[in-house]
Amino acid sequence: MDISSAFKTADLCDEFAGELEVCLVQFRTFGGRKSFSGEIQTVSTYEDVALVRQCLEQPGQGRVLVVDGGGSTRSALLGDRLSTKAIENGWAGILVFGAVRDTEALATMNLGVMALGVVPARGTFNGTGVIGASFQVGGVEFAPGRFIYCDMDGVVVSARRLHELM
Repeated sequence: MDISSAFKTADLCDEFAGELEVCLVQFRTFGGRKSFSGEIQTVSTYEDVALVRQCLEQPGQGRVLVVDGGGSTRSALLGDRLSTKAIENGWAGILVFGAVRDTEALATMNLGVMALGVVPARGTFNGTGVIGASFQVGGVEFAPGRFIYCDMDGVVVSARRLHELM
């Protein structure tokens, strides 16, 4: 079984309970792909879109960009234009601890997108923040090189790719 394309986080929790961290934040699903997984790349920024764009313009290689937006829902860190770049560059999905916009368009795209909420205003382009830093959200450590699995039931993170364990 190829875990990257067919999994349920509830089943992963049952089978790999000792391997997983379960994120306790209640993310909402916005992308056209309702389940997605991959190796984590991180960016930490507050109400600033520039580093998110910089990451998504790079080859994604099936990874998931996890954005620590500080939980702010005052400005969106992702919309339809950046999501189009993500698809073009091979990203599997984006998890935003913050807000997104252009949700009607996001729902039609072949990309996994989860976030806290929605707001029509976009963030600045000042380039503040850090790419590749580890951070904790919802009791989970998000760090480059770890693996994330997201679906309608939630978000789980593993230190290693789960299909290697099967």
